[in-house]
Amino acid sequence: MKKSSITKCLFPAAGYGTRFLPATKAMPKEMLPILTKPLIQYGVEEAMEAGIDTMAIITGRGKRAIEDHFDISYELEHQIKGSSKEHLLDDIRKIINKCTFTYTRQKEMKGLGDAILKGEVLIGDNPFAVVLADDLCVNLDGDGVLSQMIKIYEKYKCCIVAVMEVPKEETYKYGVVAGNEIEDSVMMVTDMVEKPDPSKAPSNLAIIGRYILTPDIFQTIRETPVGKNGELQITDALLRQAKKGMVLAYKFEGKRFDCGSVDGFVKATNYFYELDAIVNQ
Repeated sequence: MKKSSITKCLFPAAGYGTRFLPATKAMPKEMLPILTKPLIQYGVEEAMEAGIDTMAIITGRGKRAIEDHFDISYELEHQIKGSSKEHLLDDIRKIINKCTFTYTRQKEMKGLGDAILKGEVLIGDNPFAVVLADDLCVNLDGDGVLSQMIKIYEKYKCCIVAVMEVPKEETYKYGVVAGNEIEDSVMMVTDMVEKPDPSKAPSNLAIIGRYILTPDIFQTIRETPVGKNGELQITDALLRQAKKGMVLAYKFEGKRFDCGSVDGFVKATNYFYELDAIVNQ
């Protein structure tokens, strides 16, 4: 694991996953598998690749399976020890041995801004990454998305959001940014709107679930009024941050799958199945 200036990654994982009911009635949506690995494990592996070794997870009621996944199961270890199945636990064993996991609960669903604020007790006065496990990102040609973003952070030392171009008519699904390009694929944010009507969207650059945030974001969130849908929106807090300092948007290299939707989940499953078939030829 390479060393990084960012050592902690926050995973907001308290949502209900209503788009996947009834599957998510008793199982966290973050534990839905793409092939044989749960969504959140892909996010943890991306953070590890970026040199991060402390995973801070915001959970809620019914999310104990996440904690259990990133812990040793002595009964299972005993059952498969020495068998042909034992190697299937290699990846998760490495994660458990190399990383520290901390948890706190978000008692009410009050938006992503509130979930991130709940993480202050786990993060402390440190810059940190944020991964939304729903957004599964992969880059076969180089560094993962968080690794790419940390390189930019090391240069500018400010908050960074990952963005991608989406069809204009789909901007209502995302936080959308506008700004001025300061280097290739890096933009200084001048405007940021949560789920705008397509006719009012400032651009077609949508924020996806990867952030690098500086610790002053916690105070900014506290000062930010409740926004769209009566929730505390991280986009509103970041816009305040942009107006008093600097926030960057980065057009990342790689593919992103929206695994918060059934359509995106199926696309990700097919993609990784075909990739696995090629690797194992």
